[in-house]
Amino acid sequence: MLLVPGMIFTIEPMVNMGSDKVTVDKNDGWTVTTADKKPSAQWEIMVLVTENGHEVLCY
Repeated sequence: MLLVPGMIFTIEPMVNMGSDKVTVDKNDGWTVTTADKKPSAQWEIMVLVTENGHEVLCY
C-alpha cells in the first residue's frame, strides 16, 4: 500500500513479560491477551502522512 498525504496509521507495540504467543477473545473478536496470561503492555502511536513527511499525532 502506498502511504499518501492525509492517511493516518498506527503502530501498536506490545511488550510481554512471558511468551509472545497471544490469543484473541472469541466473544468480541478484538481483545488480545498473552497466551500465558503474564503481564504485558501495549500502546498506540498514531502517525499522519503529510506533504513533507509525517507528524506523530499521539504517542
